[in-house]
This record gives sequence, structure tokens and C-alpha cells, in this order.
Amino acid sequence: MNFVIEQGWAMYWGTSEWNADEVVEACEVADRLGLIRPVRPQTDDSLIFVFVYDTRLTFPSDLDCPSQAFDQTRYNILDRNRVDYNFVNLFKKYNYGVTAFYALAGGVLTGKYSNGIPEGSRMSVPFFTKMLANGLEEKTAKALQLAEVATEVGCSLPQLAIAWSVSNENVSTVLLGASKIEQLEENLKSLDFVDKITPEIRAKIDAIADFKPEVPTIQPLVHQLRQRWL
Repeated sequence: MNFVIEQGWAMYWGTSEWNADEVVEACEVADRLGLIRPVRPQTDDSLIFVFVYDTRLTFPSDLDCPSQAFDQTRYNILDRNRVDYNFVNLFKKYNYGVTAFYALAGGVLTGKYSNGIPEGSRMSVPFFTKMLANGLEEKTAKALQLAEVATEVGCSLPQLAIAWSVSNENVSTVLLGASKIEQLEENLKSLDFVDKITPEIRAKIDAIADFKPEVPTIQPLVHQLRQRWL
């Protein structure tokens, strides 16, 4: 990655869905060999970055701000083990931050699957069905309860889910995808509700999510690659 950055092909590099021990190993190796750690520009507030698939968009190459180590990982009300458990010490030791995706849990936190799987939805595609359907019934039941909390806050369920992710002080950026203008407008309004994720609201969300920490495991493909090359 040092070579890529030195050639000007990238400004920074980061990790994606790595476990804490893998991140620590990468940082220690980088420090020992004088290489660049996985970092990103650091800002004072969490951001929402929207994928709009527009090739006309350009980004500045002269960003002048301190760096922060980061991992791009799934993070939402129902899927939070890596951020809220596995990474806890990284936030302190390396000033680690999170670029979060999957804020709507593959559509579960929009409520679209509460009455079955709509035709043409992501879950109706066989590839995603196998990958996402595990525990779907339990997750949709929780989504219905979370919708009641959203009503109490005065927002939609997707807005509550996004605002909750943004409200985490260790989350630097929340990645969103948008296929419709209306969807984009609604999701961006989530920022209006971040301050409404009070300790009381957070406690209600946590009670519904019923998060139970799990010791992370290495994905089989990653394990095979490490055995082969490391």
C-alpha cells in the first residue's frame, strides 16, 4: 500500500471488516517497518457519504486535516458486534474510527420485509437470500418494535437507524446508497434526528436489539488466504 500511495494512485488506505487483532497486527507491522498505517482524513463530526454513481463527481486531492485510523465495516442497530465489542480498545489505542455501511441492515430497517419478501427486492434474489435470510423473521419482528420508537422520535424507521449509527462518537462516516431522489432526501434528513438519540431513546433501542457480544471469527476465505500467503 505504501507503493500505491507513493505513486499517487491513492491518498490513504484502510481496512474493511477486519477483526481487532488483525488491525493491531497491521499497525504494529507498519510502525516497525516505517510504513503507513491504515488512515483516513479526520473530521470533527460524523459524515454521511452517499453513493450516487455519478462519474462527474470529483474529490479534492489536497485535503489538509489530521489522520485517523479506520475500518469500513457493517454497523447498524441489529449488527454491531465488531464496533461495539471487538473494536472497543482500538478506539482508545489507535484513535480508530469506523466508516459504517449496511446502516439499514440490507433493507430490514426500512420495514420492507415486515410483511414478507417483496418481488424485486434484494432479498428476493437467490444470492442475497442465502446471505441475508438468516434470522430474518427475528430481525423483522425487532424492526416493527423499532418503528414504534421511530414514531416516538418523530421520524421514519430508516431515519432512526441512520441517525443511530451517526450518533456513535466512534463512527466517522456512514455510507448510504440511493436509487431514487425521494429516498435520498428522506435518508439525508436523518441528520436532523441525531440529537434526538437521547440516552433514554438509546436504551429503548438497545432493549429491542438485545445485543449479545460474540467472539469474532475469521471468515473461511480470509483464513485460506492467510494460510497460503502468510
